[in-house]
Amino acid sequence: MNHGGNNVQKTIVRTRLLVIGMLLGFAQFATSQTVKEPEDRAPAALPIAVSGHEERLAATIRERVKAWGPKTDNVGNVYVTIGSGAPHKLIAVAMDEPGYVVSGITKDGYLRVQRLPQAAVTPVFDVLNFAQPVWIFTRAGTQVNGVFTGLSVHLQPGRVGGPKMNHPDELYVDIGAKTVPEVRAAGVDVLDPVSTQRNLQTVGTEQVSGQSAGDRTALLAALALFDKSRSQQTKGTLTIAFVAQHWTGGRGMIRLLTQLHPDEMIFVGHVVPRSPSNENENSPVTAPKLGSGILIGTSAPPAEGRVFVDELKAMAATKKIPVTVIAANLPRIVGYVSGAEYPKRTVEIGIPALWAETPAETVSRQDAKQLLKLLAAYVDSDVTDDWKSENTARTNLPGDIEKLVTAYGASGHEAAVREKVKELLPQWARKQTQTDTAGNLILHLGDAKPDAKASRIAFVAHMDELGYDVKKIEDDGRIALEVLGGGYTQYFLGHTALVHKADGGTAGAVMELPVGWDKPGFEWPQNLRTMDDPVRAYVGTSSREETEKLGIQPGDWVTIEKEYRPLIGTRANARSFDDRVGCAALIAAVKAIGPHLPGRDVTFIWSTEEEVGLKGAAAAAARMAADGETPEFVFAIDTFVSNDSPLETGRFGNAEIGKGFVVRAVDNSNIVPLQYVDRVVKLAQANKIPVQYGVTGGGNDGAVFTRFGSVDVAMGWPLRYSHSPAEVIDTRDLYALGGVVAVIAKSW
Repeated sequence: MNHGGNNVQKTIVRTRLLVIGMLLGFAQFATSQTVKEPEDRAPAALPIAVSGHEERLAATIRERVKAWGPKTDNVGNVYVTIGSGAPHKLIAVAMDEPGYVVSGITKDGYLRVQRLPQAAVTPVFDVLNFAQPVWIFTRAGTQVNGVFTGLSVHLQPGRVGGPKMNHPDELYVDIGAKTVPEVRAAGVDVLDPVSTQRNLQTVGTEQVSGQSAGDRTALLAALALFDKSRSQQTKGTLTIAFVAQHWTGGRGMIRLLTQLHPDEMIFVGHVVPRSPSNENENSPVTAPKLGSGILIGTSAPPAEGRVFVDELKAMAATKKIPVTVIAANLPRIVGYVSGAEYPKRTVEIGIPALWAETPAETVSRQDAKQLLKLLAAYVDSDVTDDWKSENTARTNLPGDIEKLVTAYGASGHEAAVREKVKELLPQWARKQTQTDTAGNLILHLGDAKPDAKASRIAFVAHMDELGYDVKKIEDDGRIALEVLGGGYTQYFLGHTALVHKADGGTAGAVMELPVGWDKPGFEWPQNLRTMDDPVRAYVGTSSREETEKLGIQPGDWVTIEKEYRPLIGTRANARSFDDRVGCAALIAAVKAIGPHLPGRDVTFIWSTEEEVGLKGAAAAAARMAADGETPEFVFAIDTFVSNDSPLETGRFGNAEIGKGFVVRAVDNSNIVPLQYVDRVVKLAQANKIPVQYGVTGGGNDGAVFTRFGSVDVAMGWPLRYSHSPAEVIDTRDLYALGGVVAVIAKSW
């Protein structure tokens, strides 16, 4: 649906550990509905552990290291101690990651949340989570699909004082429930943890991007140390600890230090360069580059700490591991009483990261190899980096709408969607389709004569989705993009993406964040006019030549990844329901009608480039007019952007999901004459098809037919959170829409 409006790379100097075995990620498909698992599904990844809710991850870790006699303390730390005597060495890594916890349930079935930790870890932590898919982890051990709500761009022009989408006060989770009992029937309750769905992406040839990639892979690195035994000649005690509640003030670390009293310690995680403390230290902090090796952070002055750093540097040198030492604050530990302190011989080690603690966090596999080698050397182990990768699991579901939304086709690049539509049509219909010069797929049914009394009618649904065109490759390897269609930038920037190449393949990318995103007080630009500003994507390269070697070139196109996710009951989430639901409705109608439509003159059009100005429909309208075949009535089948959301105004957009298809009587491009609104409603009611009608925003393909004499009777289905990764429908509305299209085709 056209939104009706005008159509960098910033390094946060934090570090993450990424082990070499990681290729694509740890996401596990989860749903409150029963879905048959594919036989070739990747092995289960380490569970996500929001701060204070590490139980499942802790159980997984205990199972993996059970031969070593793991212990668990009252805070939830899991640790293994090997050997005896001095010195006592401690390697610690965090189990938890920032997320949310369910803090309440509204009467209409939405979840309210609070951050964990309660302070935002970056200025854009909440901003980047609006309109994103999430998991709710229940007490019963299930993962329930949901989405954070977000504003629909079509309903915002002219609105005064709307939400800014930058604070938990405006965060709601939609799991498809309509009431509190439905929420609880799904196993969800207050205090359940909530996390965005993980989506790790290979970028370039040696990098990986995605939410909390470092935390997860740090855990795998520590676990790998148990794969081989230590040298028999090693003396002293070694404790490897998986720390709970690291992000909530270091509560797990306080417990470990109080209990174990180690002589020296390595914390594997962030290495955050310390800011200058006075005017004499005003030189800018240089961000270590990806691929530059290991970072060792030390809080310095004490002599013993410096000696420890020098020992690690010497150890790295013997293994030919590149190391950079930087002044850094150790991970924060905050207690209500004093007592726990780091040993004097304490450092933090990690590797450079871009956009740390965002969904775009990016690290280098080569750095990860070096880090693993250093850890192995420190514990006198012969661990190798030959690990089995864990891949992001994808579940392919049956059904036309599922297949349509998982096909990619940004405006002007709809070929794959067009082929999918043809594939889903009956064979008899497929043979009759034609593709015009604009890329529209056209199917004509009926044998009406030119002087027939039956009206000539057309149905139009668009195939394209939001995306970006690659316009240029910069000298530093980044790609300059032009926006295809309008949407809130925070839904896409700072997230992983796919570059769709001319050869049919894809390459991973990261949509770069705005300059200053990591500075205190940063506010995301909310002006609707900024939606069409050019943006850049990072593809894991540092030169134009490297990017070209990936097969990327101007003319390629970019989209955010997507997946079909069932919610509770008949509701579902996927990006590009706009307008794949319309495409599916036309397919369903064709199947219901069959090959014979005597005395009728009906044309089905699956159009192109709607999101960038209704271009495909305009070409079809002009061609039909030139051929003397202008339809008397055109039914644009597209989204009815609904205000069925706690973030929207109740002034317009009134149509509830699950209550039937909608006559889109008024939008930004067209007003349907009331006599035809009433006529559609009566037809639907006569055929027991649930129907609604109302006023919404945006434009529709039928509007470009009116200049040639057609009447535009726009219809659609109610959609929540339009033009976002969080789009939600009720599939019953799709069935109603397909049903009424078939009825109109036969009897209008």
